[in-house]
Amino acid sequence: MPRGATFAALRHRNYRIWALAGFVSVIGTWMQVLGVNWYVLKETGSATSMGVAVLLQAAPTLLLSIWGGVLADRLPARPLLIAAQVAHATLAAGLAAVALTGVGGLPLVFVISLLTGAVSAIEGPVLGRWAFNLVDRETLGNALALGSLTNSAGRILGMSIGAVVVASVGPALLFGINAASFLAVVVALFGIRQGALHGRQVAAPDRGPTRGGVRAGFVYLRGQPVLLLALALAFVLGSLGRNYQVTMAAMSEGPLDAGASGYGLLSTVFAVGTVLGALVAARRRDLGYRTLVTAGLLASGLQIAAGLAPGTWSFAAVILPIAAAAVLIDTTVGTRAQLDTDGAMRGRVLAALAATGSVSAAAGAPLLGWLSEHAGPRQTLVLAGSVAAVATVTVAVALDRQRGHRLHRALTLALVGPALRRPVRGVARRPSRLVRHAGAVAGGQLTPRPLPTTQARPGRPVLFCPVCAPKTARGRPAGPARDSGHAAGCARPT
Repeated sequence: MPRGATFAALRHRNYRIWALAGFVSVIGTWMQVLGVNWYVLKETGSATSMGVAVLLQAAPTLLLSIWGGVLADRLPARPLLIAAQVAHATLAAGLAAVALTGVGGLPLVFVISLLTGAVSAIEGPVLGRWAFNLVDRETLGNALALGSLTNSAGRILGMSIGAVVVASVGPALLFGINAASFLAVVVALFGIRQGALHGRQVAAPDRGPTRGGVRAGFVYLRGQPVLLLALALAFVLGSLGRNYQVTMAAMSEGPLDAGASGYGLLSTVFAVGTVLGALVAARRRDLGYRTLVTAGLLASGLQIAAGLAPGTWSFAAVILPIAAAAVLIDTTVGTRAQLDTDGAMRGRVLAALAATGSVSAAAGAPLLGWLSEHAGPRQTLVLAGSVAAVATVTVAVALDRQRGHRLHRALTLALVGPALRRPVRGVARRPSRLVRHAGAVAGGQLTPRPLPTTQARPGRPVLFCPVCAPKTARGRPAGPARDSGHAAGCARPT
């Protein structure tokens, strides 16, 4: 991929079709998220009940994503994706019916939320494996970064439009729009050319390496220490540094005293930061472990700075690059999970990555909330950023050890290299000093002076004899001069 090719993945026709359909679907998905939250809050008046609806959609990922990975490794992706889109559309239509008629009420909304989470958990690894076949290996990282850009932009647009619609006509229309958006994905799946897929994963993968199902996936992961370290770092950074919906709310209501308007501003800035982070990731030629460690250190350091920010605008200025670094971390881990794994296990590895993200969100949000309440929001940010920084350095050292001490060699070369090269440069400068000493400047250029003529003494050579001078004179001539004959008057002619 050429350097600076921000939209390199769009050169592939199949990816262009898929990205456009995905953008439409993401807009509908976030409209439904807003609609469900508003419906539950209106019916119950309880933020806790709204949190239950969110939890019901996220919980199945912990239990079912690994099975989705097994299916992704064993079955062709397109039929599974078509079935998932039909299921999503049916569930969204069911929510629209509940919102219009009131039949089933809140319990049915909770059931549909749980089923939606179950479908998404199984669908996630299949989507990841399918995306791997839409582009070549060189542009995979760019494709994943553009996917993050699509998700961020679709989230902003979907929430903005959804807020207007739900205030005007209620949530039923939002559910209907989301149900229709899945039709775009089905059309795209039929429009993608099977012969142009990279990797040719049209038929089911070979079943030989995939025997053992879930257990085989865990055995494979246990034998991949580099990937396990990346997942561990993603978990720490995700749990302590990614749950900014909690810490932003705590800072807005507490030290910043910004209220609801300040929280809305910070949420908007964070969304813009995710878009910028996706663009940065798309422009990078290589998304490797060095990028992961650098982004982790940057996000951790900025999180400490966020805890010390004196006002809302300074806090927003720090939140922006933190959001960008978060997207860069997610994109890098996703790229390595795709490229550094065996094709027969890719679905299960992606399922482990999805489960890691869900666990980090589920564990981090309550922990950060509890710390913000008992220790204070500022202290929570500083403490979490410090722990994340230490974890990043620890993982960086372990990664360097696993990958052959590349970082150690690079640091050694950077520190010792100049000292080793300095004597060589000193020797190379000596002839130039002799030429400058023996030359005269004329017309802005250095021209050699004629050599002085001296009478040869018995047993003593002429000072600038090309053969004898290296043995007796200071400033040895180099190169062809040593091969020439003795000067006239030399006491030792040959």
